[in-house]
Amino acid sequence: MGRRRCTADFKRKVVVEAMRGDATVREVAARHGINPNQLSRWKTEAYDGLLEVFGDGAGGSAAQDTEKLIERLYAQIGELVVERDFFSRGSGVSDGRRRSG
Repeated sequence: MGRRRCTADFKRKVVVEAMRGDATVREVAARHGINPNQLSRWKTEAYDGLLEVFGDGAGGSAAQDTEKLIERLYAQIGELVVERDFFSRGSGVSDGRRRSG
């Protein structure tokens, strides 16, 4: 007998049922014809995924990376504004008119 491939939707439904706590992992696994150890692994993966979603895993560092990128971009915008103002004053076109000189 070969391995059975389970869809992500099937796994999600079974894991949610097991997480509810209405039945034991063994009972839920038997109801769906899967090994209880497999269901325990799926539950662990689901919990790990939740931690990432709520910021305790890689998701938190992604938010920090985004925040750092935003800070760098604002700093760069500030530098460009200063340069623009400096060069526009030097050329005499800051108000749209050239200096007579």
